[in-house]
Amino acid sequence: MNDSIFLKTLAGEKTERPPFWFMRQAGRVLPSYMKLKEKHTFWEMMQNPDLGAEVTLLPVDDLGVDAAILFSDILVIPYAMGMGLEFTDRGPEFDIPLSERADPLAALNPDPEKLNYIYNVIQKIVATKPSNIPLIGFCGAPLTVLCYMLEGIGRSKDFPVTIKYLYQNKETVKQLIDAITDLSIIYAKEQIKNGIKTFQLFDTHAGLIPFDLYKELFFPAVKRIAQAVREEGIPFIFFPKDLGTGVQQVTPDMCDYISIDWQTPIEVARQLVDDNIGLQGNIDPRLLYSDQKTIENSLNKYIDFGSKNHNWIINLGHGFLPDIPYENAKFLADWIKRTDWRR
Repeated sequence: MNDSIFLKTLAGEKTERPPFWFMRQAGRVLPSYMKLKEKHTFWEMMQNPDLGAEVTLLPVDDLGVDAAILFSDILVIPYAMGMGLEFTDRGPEFDIPLSERADPLAALNPDPEKLNYIYNVIQKIVATKPSNIPLIGFCGAPLTVLCYMLEGIGRSKDFPVTIKYLYQNKETVKQLIDAITDLSIIYAKEQIKNGIKTFQLFDTHAGLIPFDLYKELFFPAVKRIAQAVREEGIPFIFFPKDLGTGVQQVTPDMCDYISIDWQTPIEVARQLVDDNIGLQGNIDPRLLYSDQKTIENSLNKYIDFGSKNHNWIINLGHGFLPDIPYENAKFLADWIKRTDWRR
């Protein structure tokens, strides 16, 4: 694993180029994944160790990424907390949203053993992956997970039910956050025990509420999860999408790296974020709808930044969109490898 450019960068070593991986890299942008999807359900691919390992490692062969990320879903935490979850053609849906329960806390029955199948998948990945490709583990951050638990999925991405609930039931929300955080810490530690080498916390909806409220309710949970992960000697990456200038209040005790969305120019993010925190991101995945000449012209703007900043991991500002051409995703990966980064 010492020859991993990804882990070397996380450890503060200088490398000949920035390492890269992509959020949602093991999914619908890959023709090889679509072939598997014709034969297997999402649950099957998540739960079967052979299938889970195969899907996780597809981007290593198909795109040439520097790290693999576990093929799973952020909703396994509420599933393990006793919420009935189905992955339908419309997407994932819970049977009864917490917002519709008179006592949402009483409705939860956390059972860490419901996550055991994931550790079997991790073991299979570790046993079959290339030695220089580390495995990234992850879970959803408490706000993003809570959004889906309260809404029940399949509703507006503005999460109106969640917003109303946060303002009307703050004390209950704090207890729900604690419950989600407790199980997330168990989950993270078990992932580490089974072989992941880096952990990322996804807060896709961090920008849903005013920053001051986010800081009050959710910063403590992020710090708890970060501390638990780093106590195991594993780097911790925090992805608070749409946090905006709030990134300047993310402190080194919260993460080793912070992933930046496409709303904030990477140079501006570097000025805002504490110097002791590395950056990840922030290519707009929608750029990959363009022709390859346009894509390259936009990417060239990153070269100067990459030449000066060795604590930067190239990634997207969010995940691949399902209808992005595979050829353009591969073009991006190849461009990173063939570019002279002037290091």
